[in-house]
Amino acid sequence: MILIVCVDDHNGMMFNHRRQSQDRVLRADILELTDGKKLWMNAYSRKQFAESDAEKIRVDETFLDAAGDGEFCFVENADVSGCAERIEEIYLYRWNRDYPVEVYFPVDLSVWKCVETKEFAGSSHEKITRERYTR
Repeated sequence: MILIVCVDDHNGMMFNHRRQSQDRVLRADILELTDGKKLWMNAYSRKQFAESDAEKIRVDETFLDAAGDGEFCFVENADVSGCAERIEEIYLYRWNRDYPVEVYFPVDLSVWKCVETKEFAGSSHEKITRERYTR
């Protein structure tokens, strides 16, 4: 599976049981990145996306188990530590900000290689950085 995760400068994902931030341009980038492939997420994450995107998204509360090889998983509030051996690639979207944080992205990126970086302006963030990691 291929993970898509949004993090702050300290790899924080959530605070007070909520996502740190969201951005419509980032969502468009995710949909473009995953175009033609399955994009899995839970109902919490699905709320960010428009109804018109419904045919592109698979919603399942056990999506990390349901996703197959080469399929994308948008992770906000799910624990990926139990499926670490199944992760093929990671796309990290960095907010380039410090936010309050309680939940951190648990994958040790030091054993991964950053093979691609893309920066773009979001609708709510002047700079969002997308990093692609492979083993």
